[in-house]
Amino acid sequence: MKRVKRIALVAHDNQKRDIVDWVERNADILRRHKLISTGTTGRLILEMLNKTHPDDHIDITLLKSGPLGGDQQIGAMICNQEIDFLIFLTDPMTPQPHDVDVKALVRVAVIYNIIMACNLASADFAIHSTLFDTDYTPQSQDYSKYLRRDW
Repeated sequence: MKRVKRIALVAHDNQKRDIVDWVERNADILRRHKLISTGTTGRLILEMLNKTHPDDHIDITLLKSGPLGGDQQIGAMICNQEIDFLIFLTDPMTPQPHDVDVKALVRVAVIYNIIMACNLASADFAIHSTLFDTDYTPQSQDYSKYLRRDW
């Protein structure tokens, strides 16, 4: 994991305002990194950045909306080692029709041992860690025994 982190931003509908506000509060840190976001969340973040930081460039790549495949796109990027950090603000009070997609995304983040924050407190702790702005090699899991299992 390089000094410049590739950070995926995903938020359920009732959490979108929180992630937009979080990005605004942390724009000085985040501008040094590459942001990737599901469509609706990313568009809201870009709208805020254009209003509050019009002269600053923050690199953000927009994918599809979560329910239209954006969650799977981020999952594929994690599998291809193109994401270092996932911030995924879920809404614990509202049932999600694409709950299986949510579980799959969290599962892939755990398998590939990337940084994952599911609330603002853990996101804050992660970006303010002394490890955040350094090269970092996470411990990798060895799944070779699993892959060799005789079914």
